[in-house]
Amino acid sequence: MRLVIQRVSQASVTVENSCVAQIGAGMLVLVGIHKDDTVAVVPVAIKKLLALRIFPDEKHPINSAISEYNGEILAVSQFTLYANCWNGNRPSFDQAMAPEPAKQLYTYFFEELKRAYPRTADGVFGAHMQVCLVNDGPVTLIINFPNS
Repeated sequence: MRLVIQRVSQASVTVENSCVAQIGAGMLVLVGIHKDDTVAVVPVAIKKLLALRIFPDEKHPINSAISEYNGEILAVSQFTLYANCWNGNRPSFDQAMAPEPAKQLYTYFFEELKRAYPRTADGVFGAHMQVCLVNDGPVTLIINFPNS
C-alpha cells in the first residue's frame, strides 16, 4: 500500500459535476493498493496515518497528530500511484491490484479508518474524480508499506 498524504486547509472531490466529499483543515490521503497487499496492511497503515505528527501546535509548525489538531481526513483511491514510467512513455500499472479486489481492500481500509477516526470522508472508487485541494505548508509525505 502506498499513501500520499497532503496537509490541507481544505479539499473536495467532485464526480460528474457533483461534490461528493468535502473537508476543511486536515489531510488528503491518496491511497494506492499494490497487487500483493492484503488486509494485514490496513491496521498498520491506519495506525501510522493517525499517529503522524504533521500539524502545527503553539510551539512548532509540525508537531501534532490529526486528532490533536481536530482535523478531517479525505481518502481517495488512486491506482496510478503504482505507475511504472521507466519503460517507454505509456505508464504500466502492473504493480497495482486489479480493480475488483482493490475495491474490496480499499473499502475495508476506508471503513476501518472511519471507525478509528470518524471525521473521515472519501471519494468514489473507480470514478473519474476532480480532486481539489489547498496544500497547507506545503506538507506532502509518501509512505510505502510492505509489498510496495
